[in-house]
Amino acid sequence: MFSAVSIMAKELKSIVRVANVDFDGMRPVHHELTKIKGVGMNYAHLLCTVIGISDGRKAGELSEQELAKIEDALQNPTKYGVPAWMMNRRADPETGANGHLFGATLTFTRDNDIKLMRKIRSYKGVRHGLGLPVRGQSTKSNFRKNKGKVQGVIKKKEVPAAGAAKEAPKEKPEKGKK
Repeated sequence: MFSAVSIMAKELKSIVRVANVDFDGMRPVHHELTKIKGVGMNYAHLLCTVIGISDGRKAGELSEQELAKIEDALQNPTKYGVPAWMMNRRADPETGANGHLFGATLTFTRDNDIKLMRKIRSYKGVRHGLGLPVRGQSTKSNFRKNKGKVQGVIKKKEVPAAGAAKEAPKEKPEKGKK
């Protein structure tokens, strides 16, 4: 029995690389998949189910074929039967296709979408440009930030009225003192 444990320990990889992200080989696959930007818990469970990997398996136990399957399922989710409502890029404005973006492509695409909104001066683009909330949140008590610091309420300084300054009595120099 001791030899079987040592053989299993040798087969377990400590670091596994999928989609340019390093996974800890000792943790379950579905937890490690969430390290990929654009993949949450629900999508990770879905990928494991679609590929046929049990959620409890450790990432270090996966074979090269299973890792290749995970990469392919991330690249082509429709090929594996992932429903369109689970994808994060439905009806892409340029191609019209459904897809799931992750990693650097997700960041790049989001930034380009915001740049396009700013360029065409849409409401959302203007709000992005001003650093204000985009989705209709109230701004009276929230979003009071000044270069990363919470600002709080700032009261305007009272400026004396122009007429009040004229009405104030002027001091006259006393007679006899020079």
